[in-house]
Amino acid sequence: RASRSRREREREKGFRGCGSVMSTVKAVTDGMKPMRTKGPGPARASPLVHVSQRAARSRRERKSVRLAPVNVAMPKRPPTTHIASRSKVEIIKERSDYLRHPLLEDLVDNKPNVSNDSVQLIKFHGSYMQDDREARGLVIGKAYQFMLRTRQPGGFVSNKLYLTMDDLATDFGNGTLRLTTRQTYQLHGVLKNDLKSVFSTIIKSMGSTLGACGDVNRNILAPPHPYKNRKDYQHCQELAMNIADLLAPQSGAYYDVWLDGEKFLTAEREDPKVTADRAFNGFGTNFEGSPEPLYGAQFLPRKFKVAITVPGDNSIDVLTNDVAVVVMTDDDGEVTGYNILTGGGMGRTHNNQSTFPTLTEPLGYVDKDDIYHIMKAILATQRDYGRRDDRRQSRLKYLIHSWGMDKFRMVVEQYFGMKVQ
Repeated sequence: RASRSRREREREKGFRGCGSVMSTVKAVTDGMKPMRTKGPGPARASPLVHVSQRAARSRRERKSVRLAPVNVAMPKRPPTTHIASRSKVEIIKERSDYLRHPLLEDLVDNKPNVSNDSVQLIKFHGSYMQDDREARGLVIGKAYQFMLRTRQPGGFVSNKLYLTMDDLATDFGNGTLRLTTRQTYQLHGVLKNDLKSVFSTIIKSMGSTLGACGDVNRNILAPPHPYKNRKDYQHCQELAMNIADLLAPQSGAYYDVWLDGEKFLTAEREDPKVTADRAFNGFGTNFEGSPEPLYGAQFLPRKFKVAITVPGDNSIDVLTNDVAVVVMTDDDGEVTGYNILTGGGMGRTHNNQSTFPTLTEPLGYVDKDDIYHIMKAILATQRDYGRRDDRRQSRLKYLIHSWGMDKFRMVVEQYFGMKVQ
């Protein structure tokens, strides 16, 4: 049955209870051991293991446990006239009409650079304003130029896109085409007057730069697998594509700026389940009636990184991401569900002891049909509760560090509409 119908039935009868998971686990790689959670209780399975028995309780016992639905949008106390402190970037995003202004105006003036506000906005479109370091001291002022970064979920690149990027690097860039650790291309040395030509060419060559930078979901990693006989590896690539579509900005500003409002249609269409699950708003994940149903006018507090892999393959440093998804399969190689881990990130600020690198912590397990809903729930939690006053403290890892995993899991479950296993 459709995901919407199932979740509506779950809401009518209350959340599905799920007790402590006391599972027999089988390590996928040698040396892996169960991890114990803080305090008393059973050991939590390592994220890279196959859970052979998901719950010890019988179906009848689990049905006897009910949780009342919670309206996550309701404040705990009456609102006040006090306005929460926000960084300058938050104000710029809110006033931009979903990333349009003043970027549209800045692109048509005669200056070689864009304004400070547009410097922040153009990141969401996949570009950073820089200056030519080799020209410093040789010219008056700065020799402004722009870097463009593509969005390629799982690092997949068509032949046409590669040839296009190679030509653009020669014709409009500095002659170099760089590969990043997040499986994308970077094109350097583009002048402002050439930006529209470069962006439009990438889009019309089956590529995109939307969401490659900025306070949104970034490029999604997947193992660079050579295997043709492994369904789980193939599924990683498909899932990376679909989650990228699910969490992509929807307002159309990207096409207004670079294609004059014409949305270029590619041969690849979005999975209908992605479209349906994005629109579902049974538990408060979406802004109803907004051009950006998941991000709203202010988008996320900070960048949001996702990686997908299979048990035993850590070629993409999966545990250093905001969200890590581990694909779980049965004996026949068919996908059954996913282990979800959250809160990783290696960045820190020099001489600021309140910032730190950390790895992900286990959040739980979800069935195959629920993967898009749990991704929306995690994103909504970060969107609504992540700090917006200090960008150095705005990543998901700091929210989890402040709350603890138990509280974070509880809030995610409210947006998810049921318990994670």
